Amino acid sequence: MSLNSIFQYFVPKDKKFFPLFEQAGANLIDMAKLLKESVNCVDLEKRKEISKTIEDLEHTGDNITHQIHLELGRNFITPFDREDIHALASSLDDVADFIHGASNRMQLYKVEKPTQPMIEISELILEATEYVAKALFELKDLKNIRNITDSCVRINSVENKADYIFDKALAELFEYEKDAITLIKQKEVLSAMEDATDKCEDVANVLESILVKNA
Repeated sequence: MSLNSIFQYFVPKDKKFFPLFEQAGANLIDMAKLLKESVNCVDLEKRKEISKTIEDLEHTGDNITHQIHLELGRNFITPFDREDIHALASSLDDVADFIHGASNRMQLYKVEKPTQPMIEISELILEATEYVAKALFELKDLKNIRNITDSCVRINSVENKADYIFDKALAELFEYEKDAITLIKQKEVLSAMEDATDKCEDVANVLESILVKNA
């Protein structure tokens, strides 16, 4: 057992890091819901408004990450290893970045009609962020290993589904899409979406590492 873990028996329950992680998880769900709404929206002006809101939420995520880093500097004793807190905060920030990136690419490339694979992956992003938030909520009690592990397994499963949809969509694009510009636009948006699910899997990997160290 690490020295940091021993200290946990003698200090009050953490009231700084876990609430911030829960805020980060809830923020990701809000972003993913808006991305899904954007992908299913046919009104381009409405989609532009949604994209701006996603950008605002990405800034909110940045602020949460910054606050976590500030708390690391202020507190000698942390609920688990400092490097894991940093890794978890960074991986959550990456998810937000790629959700925002997918939305931003749709706007920049003027994707008027999102494809079915985009719709399907946006749904998987939302599902993955919901499992991320659930695991973060359980994190404040590391005895809930089964619940956290179950969320991590489900995140990995969602990421595998997104990989399959992405690979299949890409293969069909190269086979059937004759317009090179359209192909590039769709590939870039799909890539950012698939990357968002990859980053959710990175969160799961950090969480699993935390569980192992604190078992």
